[in-house]
Amino acid sequence: MIAYETLSTDLEDGVFIITLTRAAEYNTITPRLRDELAQAIDEGDAERRAHVMLLRAEGPAFCAGYGLDWSTAAQAGEQAREGRSERVWDSVADLRMMGRFVDTYMKLWKAAKPTIAAVQGWCIGGGTDMVLCADMVIAGEGASFGYPPSRVWGTPTTAMWVYRMGLERAKRYLLTGDEIPAPKAVELGLILECVPDAKLQEHALALARRMAMVPTSQLVMLKLLCNQTAEHMGLGSTRLLGTLFDGIARHTQEGLDFVERAQELGFRGAVRERDDPFGDYGSGPRGGSARQKKGGGAGT
Repeated sequence: MIAYETLSTDLEDGVFIITLTRAAEYNTITPRLRDELAQAIDEGDAERRAHVMLLRAEGPAFCAGYGLDWSTAAQAGEQAREGRSERVWDSVADLRMMGRFVDTYMKLWKAAKPTIAAVQGWCIGGGTDMVLCADMVIAGEGASFGYPPSRVWGTPTTAMWVYRMGLERAKRYLLTGDEIPAPKAVELGLILECVPDAKLQEHALALARRMAMVPTSQLVMLKLLCNQTAEHMGLGSTRLLGTLFDGIARHTQEGLDFVERAQELGFRGAVRERDDPFGDYGSGPRGGSARQKKGGGAGT
């Protein structure tokens, strides 16, 4: 097994287990995590003894989005340079940069072997870009999903929402950025199932072991057959558009204003300010996660 800094790997009963280990940082996404996750998925796909891959995480959150203190600072520096040189935003360079993250997440989709994700706590923003590329998502009852950056500063790059939920349901949650509790996510078709939090890891591993009893060649062919439906519906095109739009959203006037506020207030403060207008919506889910506002999760 390869030694990693942001995750660990293990092989158990035909299941290649990838565990995100940045628990103190809510497993937020950084360039190093991106690169190590890509390497770990390739390692699992190449491991002859592995039939299935299981992605899970340590700590209270599966993934609270991008670790964006570094990203907002980088964009602020970019804006300062552009102000001095009178150069405009380089959309092609941005697409290449974000494309490296998207290519990593899509390895879960394109891997020959089935991939299962076990989600606890937050899975929001960039965390959903990652996890919705897995073949199946199982969550603890206390987990929550959402894309709050759709309010300001982003669009889903892997564009899996419509393919999983359908057109109107995807619009309902992307056009508000509202939180989706795990039981509701099951009802909407965003994820496969939810189980009691205490049984999440046991349940996900049991499903992975059950699949691992099937010959790898069968698993590979059946996954490829199912995936072709979404591919022929235009998944590749919407993924490209989502990645490009994400860069554009970060460079609208509202996006630039958000970066400026992040420099003034800190990223968490800017997120809280962004989400303040979104309160309770009738009896539906809370517009901005109360836990996010108190605990300072990433949210993009």
